[in-house]
Amino acid sequence: MDKQMVDVPTDDGVADAYLVRPDGPGPWPGVLVYQDAFGLRPRLFEMVDRIAERGYAVLAPNLLYRAGRSPLFDLDGLQDPAQRGHIFDQIFPLIMQLTPDVITRDSKAYLDFFAAQAGVAPGPVAIVGYCMGGRNALLAMEAYPDQIKALGSFHAGRVVTDGPDSPHRAVGRISGEAYFAHADNDGSMTPEHVETLENALDAAGVTYRSEVYEDAPHGFTMADTASYQEAGEKRHWENLFALLDRALPAR
Repeated sequence: MDKQMVDVPTDDGVADAYLVRPDGPGPWPGVLVYQDAFGLRPRLFEMVDRIAERGYAVLAPNLLYRAGRSPLFDLDGLQDPAQRGHIFDQIFPLIMQLTPDVITRDSKAYLDFFAAQAGVAPGPVAIVGYCMGGRNALLAMEAYPDQIKALGSFHAGRVVTDGPDSPHRAVGRISGEAYFAHADNDGSMTPEHVETLENALDAAGVTYRSEVYEDAPHGFTMADTASYQEAGEKRHWENLFALLDRALPAR
């Protein structure tokens, strides 16, 4: 596969990003991957590569590029629960800067850049998001429903808030298919939040599936952190690939 770090110009600077394309001339259907809080790192690269191996061009931008290029922090302690929490506390102020307006503007830059790359098939792409990336991927799909036809959101938080710009309030803009995998006992996405999201999706007539992964902690897909759960990660791949096969099949 062709793997490279690239620079994506945005309204506010330059986002470093990981771009992978399968071998051969293509064109390959496109998949955007929105990171979890801990950013572009070997674990994210492995996950991007696994999607690309199925016949997709994949772009994973550094959503926190305004703070610098990846990696932004020393991530050696992610497998220790206490150190993981300390690292997250450092990152959280940067996460809160990703307002819906910021994500909407950045997502346009990512989509435009991706569409201009050699070997990327014309037309809509799919988007996959983890943790904070799941929330931001939903915002991107709501902003650009004609350009994003499928969403896979995994252990996302803050999808439902009391604010007027809560992502769940705009799901009626979605025209494609969405899949939501929620972590069990997740304070950032409680059972009440899940119910509110599902009610909004139902009312809007969105094609979707929403599931709670039993006993799976927030961040269950990330094998380099203390929140990893093997069963949840395996289930996530099965459901993600099923979604891509339905909505954006590769050759």
